[in-house]
Amino acid sequence: MSKDTKKHKIKKKNSQLIIRINDEEREQFINLCEHLDTSAAREIRHFIRDFLAKHNSENEVSKEEENTPETE
Repeated sequence: MSKDTKKHKIKKKNSQLIIRINDEEREQFINLCEHLDTSAAREIRHFIRDFLAKHNSENEVSKEEENTPETE
């Protein structure tokens, strides 16, 4: 194992998320992912990470605003 591999340990994927969508949307999504040479799972994971990053940073700002003393 190289040094780079040791530095960047990949978190094990050990959980599932089951969603219900209609057949037509699923088929379109799968086909588009194949056309773009990616997988549906990869794109959904990417969406989840972006969503968490966006909302975690928004929550941090909200928490900072709550903890800021008001000046009058």
